[in-house]
Amino acid sequence: MQISRPQRAISQAALIGVGVLLSSAVLVRYLTYKAESTRRLSGRRVNVSGESIHLLDRGEGPCVVLLHGNGSMMEDFASTQLVEALASKYRVLIFDRPGFGASTRGTGPWTPEREAELLDETFRVLNVSSPVLVAHSWATLVALNLALKNPTGLKGLVLLSGYYFPTAQADVVLQTPASLPLIGNVLRNTVLPLLSRIMASSTFKTLFSPRAVPTVFERMFSVPMASRPSQLKSVADDTVGMPSFARDISVHYEDIHLPVHIVAGAEDKIVTTSEQSARLHRSLPNSTLDVLPGVGHMSHHVDPALVIRLVDELSSRASPVFEGTSAKTRAFG
Repeated sequence: MQISRPQRAISQAALIGVGVLLSSAVLVRYLTYKAESTRRLSGRRVNVSGESIHLLDRGEGPCVVLLHGNGSMMEDFASTQLVEALASKYRVLIFDRPGFGASTRGTGPWTPEREAELLDETFRVLNVSSPVLVAHSWATLVALNLALKNPTGLKGLVLLSGYYFPTAQADVVLQTPASLPLIGNVLRNTVLPLLSRIMASSTFKTLFSPRAVPTVFERMFSVPMASRPSQLKSVADDTVGMPSFARDISVHYEDIHLPVHIVAGAEDKIVTTSEQSARLHRSLPNSTLDVLPGVGHMSHHVDPALVIRLVDELSSRASPVFEGTSAKTRAFG
């Protein structure tokens, strides 16, 4: 049987495509190994409920916990002035959240509620009591879930540039293919890690806009680690599930009576402050809201002094509950 010219062309294209994917897969495996073996920032590990959790443990005193957002790692906070300043008077714990950096993430659906339960158990393993919890972006959902689950186990929350209510997000659509069982697995192990490396610079500019990307962040943050297939799966799963996660917890915000300090950038290009942080402020009975003009999604890099002051306010409180129920809004120029 003679093969027609179009059929031959299709077969050749298919073979080339398979070859490219196989070559990409081999390259990605090598790059993953290299990234994990050369990561500069290394802390300690604790085993909790079947997961290996990687963290930095600095300083002594009352505990402050720092949780990074989606797609990130402990280098995010470690590259700010926060850690050194806080560690001079607090015990500071910085985690690689499960599925990110060197921390593992179990199989099955992963939710902020599940992560909050794991974090609560991790506190017990580390002998941590009544910490101030500082959470950025996606991790604010974890912090709020923990506040509902164990309100007496926290001193209070500092929430930075979070996503709290189900609104349309372009990245949910963009991340959907990577979260699918079959095609997602192929993409994550071939082309996506390479694309992630190429797009890292523009992604950082969007995160920090309208400010410049700090040199120390560029130097410390490991793009190769953030571009590994396992981390890209966590990114995709957390992004796609984000609207439903926010919807599930948002109906319970009025039940959170812990003191909560909310910080947002007025020019955040990732989440809309008026739809998220301002609305959360109206929903929480014991909250303050600081909106920073000329600041984007990475407020903790731009104004670490504010975050430190808010931590100090919460840590100095004898009770985890504010007096009264009124909330207030503050703006800083």
